Amino acid sequence: MRVQKPATLVLYCAAMLACASLPTVSAAQSRADSALTAFIAKIRSVDNHSHANSVAPGDSDADALALDGIPFELPVPLRPDNPVWLEAYRALYRYPYADLSGAHMKMLRASMQSVSKNQGDNFPTWILDHVGTEVLLANRMAMGPGLPAPRFRWVSYVDALLLPLSNKAEAAVSPDREKLYPLEEKLFRRYLADLKLANTPATLASYLTTVITPTLESQRRAGCVAVKFEAAYLRALDFGEASPAAASAIYEKYSQGGEPTHAEYKTLQDFLFRYIAREAGRLGMAVHIHSFEAFGNTYSVTGADPLLLESAFNDPALSKTNFVIIHGGGIFASHTAAMLWKPNVYADMSMMTLAYTPARLAEVLRGWLTQYPEKVMFGSDAFGLGPDMGWELSAWISAKNGRTALAIALTDMIRNGEVSRTRAEEIATMVLRTNASKLYDLGLD
Repeated sequence: MRVQKPATLVLYCAAMLACASLPTVSAAQSRADSALTAFIAKIRSVDNHSHANSVAPGDSDADALALDGIPFELPVPLRPDNPVWLEAYRALYRYPYADLSGAHMKMLRASMQSVSKNQGDNFPTWILDHVGTEVLLANRMAMGPGLPAPRFRWVSYVDALLLPLSNKAEAAVSPDREKLYPLEEKLFRRYLADLKLANTPATLASYLTTVITPTLESQRRAGCVAVKFEAAYLRALDFGEASPAAASAIYEKYSQGGEPTHAEYKTLQDFLFRYIAREAGRLGMAVHIHSFEAFGNTYSVTGADPLLLESAFNDPALSKTNFVIIHGGGIFASHTAAMLWKPNVYADMSMMTLAYTPARLAEVLRGWLTQYPEKVMFGSDAFGLGPDMGWELSAWISAKNGRTALAIALTDMIRNGEVSRTRAEEIATMVLRTNASKLYDLGLD
């Protein structure tokens, strides 16, 4: 998720942060065993979910659904007056002050620009080294300069492939969707152009074999390790069963024009979702699905419940496809825990590492780790909030909060006799590193 705010985003909080001092040990950290905390701090992680920017000017390939024009309220942890952002400036750029006054901000910006210029194409790798990440999965329309493998791995966007018909009625459902559907249509046209197609095929069978499968195969050849559905921004996650005959009839009725009803389009999308997921599994790519309570003032939280995906998870035809519930379902984290009972379902903690306190995230993690520690992964959801708040800052904050929350959860498990210290260290390594390495065949110890 890319959120671009005005260049002065940080400035309004200057007065609130003036003369502020940061505690060396937070109340949350004091709950965690110091030795375990030190062990966790040394693990070089795999970040399952991010929105890393390349070094290309403007970086137009960054996000399929950039939320620049979508109004929403930032939660307290993401607001620029939260002292953790100042802590991130200090850690990454050696910012020496306890305020963000005008003169000090000028110095900070100069330091940020100097680091970026001196690092050049290496700047994204510099970020990984400074936040303790060995491999980062980047959600992007395409990779770009400064994001080389094996440190950076591609996760593509595939929602556009669900939308081969007119989207006028779907876009009219809410103000948010009115702005988001045109972005998907633009990406859809790009996918067609990549295949040297001027128009969508007339039949569903042809659409599957000349658009969807070749697009996924091309992405896999380009190093894609997973595909991403941001579908909850566009519709509910209840991708039910749909017969090929029903889907074909709808596609062929409207492929050359006309407006499908909501029910008709849902049926076609349900079929296409499962086809894409099946093809992704065949090609060895995982399927990532956004499930969180944000973002957008008219975003449907109810439609993001991971329980809505159960029929897809249970589909025998998708048994070879691995699904990852991105952001862990947020407020539906207990529902995610229920889905972890499925053999091919995983979850990451991304965005909760930014929007939740470490103490709250620790409660979520403990619920997951007492059941399926091999299904849980670290993720940052690192993204930029504006020129003064680039993705490197949220990556640092996510790493800090995620590791703190993991230490708290495992400490509580040790103290309650649920795991030994040795097992806690094993679980920490699994969550931060080896679970993702196994899922994506990264070859990390």
